[in-house]
Amino acid sequence: MNGSGSFKFMQLMQHKCATQRKHHAFTVAGLIKIVLVFCCILQFVSCSHRADIGKKVFYYNETSGVASLDPAFAKNQSIMWVVHQLYNTLVEIDSNTNIVPSLARSWDISEDRTVYTFHLRTDIYFQDNIVFANGKGRKLAASDVVYSLRRIVNPATASSGAWIFNNRVDSLHGFTALNDSTFQLKLIRPFQPILGILSMQYCSIIAHESVEQYGKDFRSHPCGTGPFQLKFWDEGQAMVLEKNGHYWEYDTTGKQLPFLDAVSISFYNNKATEFLEFRQGRLSFINDIDPSFKDELLTKKGDLRSDWQGKVVLQKHAYLNTEYFGIMVDERNPLLQQSPLKLKSVRQAINYAIDRDQLMMYMRNSIGTAAKAGMAPLGLPSRNAEMVKGYYYNPDTARLLLRQAGINNGPDIQGITLLTIPIYADIASFVAKQVQDVGLKIQVEVIQKSLLLQQTAKGQAMFFRGSWIADYPDAENYMAMFYSKNPAPPNYTRYKNPAFDDLYEKAMRETNDSLRFALYRQMDQLVINDAPVVPLFYDEVIHLVQNNVTGFNANALNLLELRRTDIRQTEQKKAL
Repeated sequence: MNGSGSFKFMQLMQHKCATQRKHHAFTVAGLIKIVLVFCCILQFVSCSHRADIGKKVFYYNETSGVASLDPAFAKNQSIMWVVHQLYNTLVEIDSNTNIVPSLARSWDISEDRTVYTFHLRTDIYFQDNIVFANGKGRKLAASDVVYSLRRIVNPATASSGAWIFNNRVDSLHGFTALNDSTFQLKLIRPFQPILGILSMQYCSIIAHESVEQYGKDFRSHPCGTGPFQLKFWDEGQAMVLEKNGHYWEYDTTGKQLPFLDAVSISFYNNKATEFLEFRQGRLSFINDIDPSFKDELLTKKGDLRSDWQGKVVLQKHAYLNTEYFGIMVDERNPLLQQSPLKLKSVRQAINYAIDRDQLMMYMRNSIGTAAKAGMAPLGLPSRNAEMVKGYYYNPDTARLLLRQAGINNGPDIQGITLLTIPIYADIASFVAKQVQDVGLKIQVEVIQKSLLLQQTAKGQAMFFRGSWIADYPDAENYMAMFYSKNPAPPNYTRYKNPAFDDLYEKAMRETNDSLRFALYRQMDQLVINDAPVVPLFYDEVIHLVQNNVTGFNANALNLLELRRTDIRQTEQKKAL
């Protein structure tokens, strides 16, 4: 038995029991469940061989829970993080947002850019699993790629990712296995971001045997080629992934990946509890900082406060996420006819009224970058955020635009309601105050996220908080938000501009990257000039990491990357 490992887990379980007693009395069933969780993980850290002493386990918490381990439903970060550990895709995104090989060692593209031929590695095996003969994982084949991608678009699957291939991939001959190691993808027309789409977790390659054996229960019986495999999952309580001993990747020195022995996931739904767990050394890292703790941890410039320096590592990285306020601009919507927001000058005035630098410093502790360009954030190869001309703080210009629109700060002026969610209420109030200072009344209404999504999808929200996280590192992902032929989502504002649509369609046909990037910037500039959105800031990944964790780095997609992560064997972590 690993003494330090079992002691640490006993401490964790004692804390968990104490926390649960604080909120509700134990039932016998609940106590049995905790004992089962303990026994399972105890079995994992225990051993009959001395060489097993000192397991390297990475601990993290998922406040929103994990709904499924089926890649076809990898629609949010909590699922994507785990799916990324269990599976691989044909290609993936590296730390510089470049498309690089994964299961496919190389690929060829036809001259007309509609046929992609992928040459698969021939040394990759699925994880050992009882669905295979003798429980031994079989070799990956091109037919597995065909099966996995067809399953996404199959209506019977009801995948939330079916949209990624809709109107892009040939419906009859889209996915073909030319032989065991060659897969071919056929598009209806050129679509340059297709490689980025193939890197999404939706496109993870699965073993058909597991789906066929478990049916709908495949969600909890994953089988892939990834660096880790599922050891245990008690939904809402704990999940353990263990190292795939037959994983196919090696580092530059020839050492097999991954370095970790296991990943242990807890499911505290309270950010305060998560932070306490991190302070006590029971979590290896935490993602993002709850607003309640940002002033305790960070200065207004976004640096660690002196009493935390040297105790933890602060990681930051540009994040492909733009936070914004959206404005309904569908002239057919009767709500718009009664609103000042129907006027472009009023929408522009709102943009000029906001001091984004001040917002970032005082509301965000400088986490992120003020959005003074377009909708596409920092970190994209098209460099929209560097070259598109956005709005700067100019309250005088805002007042002038409002006067030109016939708006004055009199008692008869109609107010505008800004819908937001609880965690962004402070930012919404900050913006409302600044807009009111230039002569336009804004009333903030805080509603739950599910209701806000429902209202924006139905065109019932005139002015609303929005966030767009890139699915792949291409500005097309942001421009699609304003293509009039797209529904909501992604076109929540119902923006319609024929000039924009023409540029979008031209960009989709353009095979020269430089020319395509220039078209993206033109589109972004059109949107900013018409102002159906108020970009607030380009987000930033922020991690707090324990000092004994190495090889763990943030990335632009905020994907949990653990293949090269390691744990230094030190004394048990003391509370911070």
